[in-house]
Amino acid sequence: MRTITLSNGKTIEVECLSCALTSGIIEPEGGVVVETKHFHGHQDVAYPIKGLIILASKRHIYSFDELTEEEQVDYIQLLSKIRAAQRKVLGIEYVYYFYNEDTTHHFHTWMVPRYEWMSQFGRSVESVRPVLLHARHEMNDEENRSEVMVAISQLTDELSL
Repeated sequence: MRTITLSNGKTIEVECLSCALTSGIIEPEGGVVVETKHFHGHQDVAYPIKGLIILASKRHIYSFDELTEEEQVDYIQLLSKIRAAQRKVLGIEYVYYFYNEDTTHHFHTWMVPRYEWMSQFGRSVESVRPVLLHARHEMNDEENRSEVMVAISQLTDELSL
């Protein structure tokens, strides 16, 4: 079991956070943004950044090459649909995509939006960790969490069309 701290400060113990989220054992704060037969999209539960979406496989796998052809098509179509919604309803101009196979969770892609306030941390892959920690420690207040919840609702509405 692993102990995970959520953005609201609650801690939970799970074997695999991705499995717990995609199966509904844990409801992500703000709920599911979008869901298909093979994938589950939700606001990252650890970092309060508007539009930071995790797209996770419902099947417990770790690598692209483990996706079936049907899952591959579903993945790229859903990733593109989420990205279009981020741009349309949240005005997100740029997104950093992260996927790693040596994760303690299973197959998932982080869609990390780039906002102007993030520039102070740089514009490279190395900037992402400090951005996430800044959001967790310095932006984890009621006002920002409220803005994140509004963004979740906006994305969910757009993606349900």
